[in-house]
Parts: sequence; C-alpha cells; structure tokens
Amino acid sequence: MSAVRQSSPARPARRTRTPAVDQACAEAIDLAREAAEETAGPGNVGEHLGLQSEADRVVTHFFTCLDPAYQGWHWAVTVARAARAKLVTVCECVLLPGESALRPPEWVPWLERLRPGDLGPGDLLPTASDDPRLAPGLTQISDATDHQAQWELGLGRARVLSAEGRDEAAARWYEGTSGPHAPIATAAPAQCATCGFFVPLAGAFRRVFGACANEYAPDDGKIVSVDHGCGAHSEAVVVPPPVETSEPIVDELGYDLIPAASISEEDEEALGHS
Repeated sequence: MSAVRQSSPARPARRTRTPAVDQACAEAIDLAREAAEETAGPGNVGEHLGLQSEADRVVTHFFTCLDPAYQGWHWAVTVARAARAKLVTVCECVLLPGESALRPPEWVPWLERLRPGDLGPGDLLPTASDDPRLAPGLTQISDATDHQAQWELGLGRARVLSAEGRDEAAARWYEGTSGPHAPIATAAPAQCATCGFFVPLAGAFRRVFGACANEYAPDDGKIVSVDHGCGAHSEAVVVPPPVETSEPIVDELGYDLIPAASISEEDEEALGHS
C-alpha cells in the first residue's frame, strides 16, 4: 500500500503588530525640543503637535516650524531607549513638509525634461538601446555595394529608422511650421510640389516631403511638405518686360510738359504756330 502524503495546512497570514508607545520615550518632549532647537536655531520651534510610535521603544515627536521660509513644515525628532534602560537618546531630527507646505515639483529624469533645441555644441545625447524609433540595420555588406544604395537602405549602420520613428517624424513635420497648415502656406500662391527649388527626399519620405533650396525662402535648407508653400515660389511671379518711353518735351523754362509720343500731329502744328 502506497503511503498517502498529507499536505501541510496553509500558514495563516502574518499580522503586523502595531508597536506600543513607550512611556519613557513619550515623556521625552523636552529632550526632543532641545534637539529641534539646536538644529533649527532659537525661536524656530513651536508647539508640540503630537507623537508617533515607530517601533518598540522608538517614538517620533512633532513640533511646529516657525521659520517664515518653511510655512506648513514641521520638525520631527525621533527618540529611542535601549531594552531595560532608562536613558532616552535622540536618534535624528529632520524637517518634514505638511499638507500645506510649499514643495518643489516632482523630480523628472533629464531625458524626459529634454526639449527640441536644448542640445548645444559639445553636448551628447545618448539614445537608449531599446528606442522604439530605431530598428536594427543590415550590417553584412560587401565592398562592391554601391555607396549611394548603402546610405539609402541603411546598410552599414547599426540602427535605422523604424516604422514608428518614421511615422512620428512625418507627423511632426507635417503638423509643424513647414506643413500645409502654417499661415505662410495658406497664403502662398502655389504649393512646393510645383516649385523649381523643391528637392524631394529619398525613400519613404519622397512622396510627402522634400527640402527647400531657395536662399530667399524662409524655409531654405529645411524639410517642407509637398503641399507647403510660400511667396518665394519659382513660378509665383513673372516680372513684366520694361516699357520703353519717349523723351519728354521740355519748354524753354525747363519744365516737363508731356511725352512726345502722346502729342498728335494737329496739336504739334498748333504748338508750332503759337
């Protein structure tokens, strides 16, 4: 007969015992106040706000902070007593904020605080290894690979733009100041797609974006959408040819009268007899 293995009963959940308030530590209010005044300076410690038991024979006393620079804060002084000892000693004294205290904003990692334009000369911006905007590139290439094709496809680069990174960049460019919704684009006489200074980008961006090569345009050297536009369009204005005018007739006093081309023969004869 095989032995029947009995399962051990489940252990009950461990209960957290609330430490009892030590009487000697609770009565050491004057000792805690002296420690707070030694740290804060005279006149900066107010009334006793209460106490809290931290552990066996460990109690924290709270005092009002009277420093005008720390309104809403309070002093917390922790005292303790060793087992079977009567002497109470100070463990620490700190200044803690209350609910109405003025506190600095929550700390944010520098990478999340970074904004476009913050990077300056000499600054380094490391890219995370798991950045979703990038994807592994094709690194196995031969010497016979065309260098232009190598650049277009990302060959030889450890990482290239991922689909998510490409979509984020396209949305950012299209909705920005170089897209079709910019005020200068809505007032433009024509779109960049029909401009002679428009240089289409390569790859997947070619159908939507290009670079402006007009030195007089506000977007010169920048990426613009095909439906962007400005007043510097290559075909926006055709300069009219200059109009040839006749020499004016000048009287003896030197005043300009009227152009000779506008004088009829009858008027010319009348002027000759006058």
